[in-house]
Order: sequence, then structure tokens, then C-alpha cells
Amino acid sequence: MIDISAKAKDLKIPEQVLRSWQDIVDLLAQVANVPAGLIMRLVDEDLEVFTSSRSRGNPYHVGDRERCAGSGLYCERVLNTRKRLHVANALEDEEWCTNPDIKLNMISYLGFPILLPDNSLFGTICILDSRANDYSDTLDLLMQKFRDMIQSHLELYFMNAVLGEQYERLSDYLQELQVLRGLIPICCSCKKIKDEEGQWHSVEKYLHKDLDADFSHTYCPVCYKKAMASILSK
Repeated sequence: MIDISAKAKDLKIPEQVLRSWQDIVDLLAQVANVPAGLIMRLVDEDLEVFTSSRSRGNPYHVGDRERCAGSGLYCERVLNTRKRLHVANALEDEEWCTNPDIKLNMISYLGFPILLPDNSLFGTICILDSRANDYSDTLDLLMQKFRDMIQSHLELYFMNAVLGEQYERLSDYLQELQVLRGLIPICCSCKKIKDEEGQWHSVEKYLHKDLDADFSHTYCPVCYKKAMASILSK
């Protein structure tokens, strides 16, 4: 069984999928008219910016990291609860008025958790604004659809990983089987071969039985010389 959580740490998303994710955050930022659309990834104890929209005024850069636990980040709450989070205006919300994103002037937030196929956490998809923002129901639904699309990409990625691992195991098994089938029990004295029923046969009879092959007896060059020498010496 493949350890998805372990493999997620070294996850290498195919280039085609990365381009798709970039299009997603770019489109979200454009449709919502906000500075930042992000896909965040949980890496060990840190929360990392994995994909960041190419939008004006976006203060987040791919590779930026923050210790997640106890950080007070919007995304930390999403990961802890595994639920959607909407903060319309952090400056007017006692719970969020001191969160770290305010230092970047990001005072409103809408985010959803992204899960791996085994239901462990990959990260979040979110948008942030420098203005108070209630966000529309349509935008909310669009983000959910994009989140589902990303989770489908991850599921396909790990399905391919599982199939690849199973294929390697099958190949190893077939190679071992081929070697085992090549180990034929043969008498070291008379050279008879034992079949699966425990009966001993001459090489000719054994091969004829298993391969349905007949033999045309002849001499190899070395044995031919020996045979001729024996005949001529008489």
C-alpha cells in the first residue's frame, strides 16, 4: 500500500497540471477582482505558497513559508477545521484583527481545504483582498469547483503512482517466476530430469513431453571428432 502522506512531501506536480493550477488562481483573482489568489501547500510544519496569481498588488510569492501551528493565519484555521472560511473584514473582527496577513494589508479572505486521496491535508485554495469583501455566492461556488478539480488532479497523480508501484512489483514477480521456472531438477549423474509429478525422464522425453518437440540426433564438432577417432582406432 502506497504511503500517500509520505509521498506528498516530495510531490512533484507535472508541468501541465502546474500550468492548469496557475490558470485557476489567475482566473480567481481576475473574476473576484482581488490582489491574490493562492494554492497553499502544507510541508511538514510549514505552510508554503505553492501557486500564486500573477495579479497586480499580490504580495505573496511562490516558495514563501510560514510556520503553520499557532501562526494565526487564515489558512491555519481552514486546515484545522477542514472547512471553508470567510473573513469579510479582519479589521472589524476581534478574532482576526491581529492575524499576520494584515501586515500585508490582506484584510479579507475566502478559502477552502484541499485534501489528498487518503483524506490527509494537502493545503488550501484561497483568495485575499486589501478591501472588505463579502464575496458572491457565485464566486464561492466557483472556488469549490476549482478545489474539486485540484483534488481530482491529486487523485489521478497518486493513482498513477500506485499503478506504477504495482507494475514494478508485478515485473519483479514475473522475473522471479521466470528464474524459478528455469531451475529444472536434473540428476547430477545420469542427467535425467524430474517432472512436476516426481517422475524422472531422459532429457529427450522430458522436453518432448513439455515442449512437444522431437529430436534429430547428431554430433557436435567435438563429439564428432571423438567418435571418428574411436571408429578409426578399431
